[in-house]
Amino acid sequence: MGLRLYIFRRIVVSFVLILSVITVDFIICVALPGRPMDAYVFSLKGRITKERYDALAKHFGLDKPLYEQYLINLRNLITWDFGQSWTGAGQGICEEIINKLLNTILLLGPATILSIIIGIFLGTLCAYKKGSFIDTILTLGSMAISCVPSFFFAWIILFIFTIKLGWFPSFPLISSRETPPNVLEIITQKVYCSILPMVTLVLFSVGGWILFARACVLETITEDYVITARAKGLGELTVLYKHVLKNASLPLITYIALSFGFMVGGAIIVETIFNYDGMGLLIWNSIQGIPDLPMLYAIFYVLAICVIMANFIADLLYGIIDPRIRYS
Repeated sequence: MGLRLYIFRRIVVSFVLILSVITVDFIICVALPGRPMDAYVFSLKGRITKERYDALAKHFGLDKPLYEQYLINLRNLITWDFGQSWTGAGQGICEEIINKLLNTILLLGPATILSIIIGIFLGTLCAYKKGSFIDTILTLGSMAISCVPSFFFAWIILFIFTIKLGWFPSFPLISSRETPPNVLEIITQKVYCSILPMVTLVLFSVGGWILFARACVLETITEDYVITARAKGLGELTVLYKHVLKNASLPLITYIALSFGFMVGGAIIVETIFNYDGMGLLIWNSIQGIPDLPMLYAIFYVLAICVIMANFIADLLYGIIDPRIRYS
């Protein structure tokens, strides 16, 4: 099978998976006791204007039979018509998700990239120095870091850099509604507010990357082609990073792709502690009091799409990195 046919089949499979996610989510909403979506809409009666209440009920087709509700729900999600955010000032859910998503990407994107680069480099070094003092220290340190919850790192960092040193404000909220007048100040503010939570996320996740990279490299470092490369007189760095790491990178690719796919969900604990206005804080606010089910429904749908696309990209990268893989 050629690459074009493989891509076409994967696109079809991905579309079927998206339809399956929509169907399962709808079944959950109508099968749970009390019909959560119906209960949510009805609970807003009297809390919002009659016009907004009627528009919300019509958007989900609550006065229709189940099969029509499913078709309406399918149309809304495929066209990204998530409706309005009824916990706020009537802002569109899609618009609000995009605003928060940009902040989350600014935070989790660099944090994830730094964790991957540092983790793979140190993990490869641990595998190369297996049994040495460096390997022992880095492995034990990675295990210890991986066992520490993220909120502990957040509290320690807040205590040192906010309370003791006073370098950062206590609640560095990034707000899409209160922005400086020019682009440079906007970028500066966002970067400034991202530093502490970014450091927290890197510390929390780098240990897992070190251990995973070490395990992947150890599986390939004793292969025959590695011995042959050394016999040819290639340098150790060339053997380690061009031959060993390249062939050990397939499971790493899957892990990396999924990390970026799940990035859309934000970091709920870290963003909440630092009051960082991203997807994690949006999810946390949406489950407070009366849960904002339309918002949560849309977020989980977007997250599912990103994970499916991440798997699709990972499958394509396999063939680029390892020419032995054939699309069939």
